[in-house]
Amino acid sequence: MKTYFTFLFLLCCSLLVSSQTIYKRTLKLMGSRFEITVVADDQMEADVYIDLAVDEITRIERLISSWDANSQTSEINKNAGIKPVLVDKELYDLIERAISISKLTDGAFDISYASMDKFWKFDGSMTEMPKLENIKASVSKVGYENIILDKTNHSVFLKLVGMKIGFGSIGKGYAADKAKSLLISKGVKSGIINASGDMNTWGMQPNGEEWKVAITNPLAKNKAFALLPIINSAVVTSGNYEKHVTFNGIRYTHIIDPRTGYPATGIISATVFAPKAELADALATSVFVMGKEVGINRINQMPNVECIIIDENGNVFTSDNIKIDKL
Repeated sequence: MKTYFTFLFLLCCSLLVSSQTIYKRTLKLMGSRFEITVVADDQMEADVYIDLAVDEITRIERLISSWDANSQTSEINKNAGIKPVLVDKELYDLIERAISISKLTDGAFDISYASMDKFWKFDGSMTEMPKLENIKASVSKVGYENIILDKTNHSVFLKLVGMKIGFGSIGKGYAADKAKSLLISKGVKSGIINASGDMNTWGMQPNGEEWKVAITNPLAKNKAFALLPIINSAVVTSGNYEKHVTFNGIRYTHIIDPRTGYPATGIISATVFAPKAELADALATSVFVMGKEVGINRINQMPNVECIIIDENGNVFTSDNIKIDKL
């Protein structure tokens, strides 16, 4: 799950520099808050562009939603342990990329997490740790190794009965990428797709400045500690400092490690910068699960990817090549 993090976008514009203006629309898509921003000549032109983006995001939702009984994803889940399902190349490729990220993160990211039983509650109702046997059972059907792909036929087969896949940790980022690509192909020179905190930018502001994001520390929400430019790239933050439980002095967040069934500990937010929102989306969750040492080490091995981690004590850690302009 992704937090709609406290990003402060400096959407400044100077009519002395450019006749174009920033236009925004906020709406609910894919069950989440989306904000679509485009730079256009007038409101009418902006509305046309934003409508195109909305239609594209809606199309993606119909393809990947596990809540829609008629989607290809639901068809894959219904036939788990029974037979392979033929799917569109687009969905096949998305699943193939998701498996690649699972391998890269040693399973910290896994779209088969959807098979897990929900024993952890973060609404204040939990009074004790879930039973060990229940936690073990909850991950018994999780494992990207059991997602079998047939590249020739573009079929997907889940080996285990009861196994499920879901795109909660990658879908909104993918939708943001697709909406951005579509708008660029239609001639939109600059904008932002904000998919519930999954930010994807391109171009410059009308005044010629870069889009910038202020990063805040969740333990000091009224203060931004860094201002970073985002140039034709994406930034995603994973984490939630509000949804958690504490047992035996250990703070457990709502982000569950799909390998163990236990919530991640030690980190309250992980922000990842990457060329694509899909990748940033998946890696933000993965870094949160892997922890700061392993997570930063893995990010340091990836070109054009950086991260900022804030631990439960409010300490800030970054990957090697990120440059922070402290405020």
